[in-house]
Amino acid sequence: MIHSLRKAYPIIAMCALTGVSRSSYYAFVRPRVRRRHSSQLLDAARQIHHESRASYGSRRMAQSLQSKGYAVGRHRARSLMREAELVVRKRRTHRYRKAEGEAHVAQHLLERKFEPGAINRVWAGDVTYVRSKQGWSYLAIVMDLHSRRIVGWAFDIQADTELVIQALQHAYRSRQPGAGLMFHSDQGCQYTSARFVDDLKNAGITQSMSRKGNCWDNAVVERFFRSLKSEWIGEHEYESHEEAKSDIREFVEKYYNYQRLHSATNNLPPVLYEASSL
Repeated sequence: MIHSLRKAYPIIAMCALTGVSRSSYYAFVRPRVRRRHSSQLLDAARQIHHESRASYGSRRMAQSLQSKGYAVGRHRARSLMREAELVVRKRRTHRYRKAEGEAHVAQHLLERKFEPGAINRVWAGDVTYVRSKQGWSYLAIVMDLHSRRIVGWAFDIQADTELVIQALQHAYRSRQPGAGLMFHSDQGCQYTSARFVDDLKNAGITQSMSRKGNCWDNAVVERFFRSLKSEWIGEHEYESHEEAKSDIREFVEKYYNYQRLHSATNNLPPVLYEASSL
């Protein structure tokens, strides 16, 4: 109405009469022109999108553009991505299967004492998942807590009891531990299975388990998985299970055990720390 009568009556009077602010009226009659971004900025955003494997949302896109010298905030990054038609790739979620049959839950004997004082006193294990274009793969590891050395590991496309038994057998063959060894893990169905529990008993190994839902009870192993995924794998996507296995073997058997420095082992790699402890 105000717009249709603007030539007959003053705008200010009609706004006062109708209770409409002048700013609202002018915003209505002057449609907002959408700002278009420069081709240089669009190209930079597309490059970041490609390098991040389509994983960056508006916040990280803004941070990355800022590091390259562009004055771009989160909201502008969002409109920039919309204009460039950049869609964030959603990561597939993963769920482990539930335990079948009776679960044998052991007591929390380790009590977060992650410095046992010598090798082959406490081993710790866990399972994590790795994605490739062929699907999920699973890594089970056994770590000697004294040196943080990975003494056994297994990799397969099934996260079952067989996987953790293979990792344990690998560790047992390579270390030949004496009496008094403890094995600690979470309450995953692989570790509470009757078969795994029996294997530990037959080998004379005492079993300890984290409390339910408490990842800090097995924090050292969790830290290993974080290093694997953030420092080594990063945003890389494996083409196949075999490529993933080969690359993880490189990390475990060459880099992590022999080269990576650990603050808990006097800034020495696990193998060198064990040698210095003899």
